[in-house]
Amino acid sequence: MLILAIESSCDDTAAAVLEAENRIRSSVVSSQNEIHTRFGGIVPELASRRHIEMIRPVVDEALEQARVGLDGIDLIAATQGPGLVGSLLVGFTFAKALALARGLPCVGVDHMAGHLLSCLLENPQPAFPYTALIVSGGNTSLFAVDDPLTFTRLGRTRDDAAGEAFDKVAKLLGLGYPGGPVISRLAAEGDPAAITFPRAWLGTDSLDFSFSGLKTSVAAQVDNQRRQDSPLSVPDICASFQEAVVDVLADKTLAAAERMGHQRVVLGGGVAANPRLRSVLAERCARSGLTLFMPSPALCTDNAAMIGLAGYYRFLGGHLVEADADAYSRSPLN
Repeated sequence: MLILAIESSCDDTAAAVLEAENRIRSSVVSSQNEIHTRFGGIVPELASRRHIEMIRPVVDEALEQARVGLDGIDLIAATQGPGLVGSLLVGFTFAKALALARGLPCVGVDHMAGHLLSCLLENPQPAFPYTALIVSGGNTSLFAVDDPLTFTRLGRTRDDAAGEAFDKVAKLLGLGYPGGPVISRLAAEGDPAAITFPRAWLGTDSLDFSFSGLKTSVAAQVDNQRRQDSPLSVPDICASFQEAVVDVLADKTLAAAERMGHQRVVLGGGVAANPRLRSVLAERCARSGLTLFMPSPALCTDNAAMIGLAGYYRFLGGHLVEADADAYSRSPLN
């Protein structure tokens, strides 16, 4: 079985072709960073317009790279939510229309499910069950994953997602958008112990996250240094901020795995590409006797391959969408 998958939940237009055995034949992603950088964040209307322009070329490129035509496709999968509704509707409507015209089955996929299962696209693959940390610009959540269709939320952010905090701190420091990669790069040159930023633990039993206070603390630190006319060490601020985020993410992930009795931990989402998070979580999992599974950075960020994989399992479960099915902005998983 060959699956054509489409992802357009935010600002990347993506398409992929993969086999039911989880082998990726092609994965194409068209970024919109050059459009949104000058605004310091994503402009939903501009994102939707670019998706309309790029959806057909990206799908055509994915099919061409996979060396297959639409006649060889057996299933179409597309992100149904969550995300920016205007963006979602472009990819989801395109997928439904294509499936209807070609007489193919179509499945709608939750974007979160794609991240939760993305580690299955590579080897070695984790066995079920496992604890998963999904951390991105729009989500920071912990899940227990029992099988490809059964996910139980254990904790989530109460305010800003971790990736959102990275972007806001980068904007505060005048580093541009997107903020995650540039903060990570500058943090490598700084001292993570230079500034003691707060960690929001939210109680001994809580698996929830909160990053708004940390963001406010960074703003106060920057303001104080500027008022005192003291040198502003951007690398030290970036390193100390990043360390505060990573500490909480790693500690709560291990606490969740211990609570569930899981021996396997999975990391996913765009911020999962952060080198410091990957190294700290790997070190702490090894120290606790847990096995960590992390997708390659290309499969951490938004991509259609993970949507195709999650869509295949939904197809096996009989979860097809009708032509009048609608997209949704908030995930029922959260």
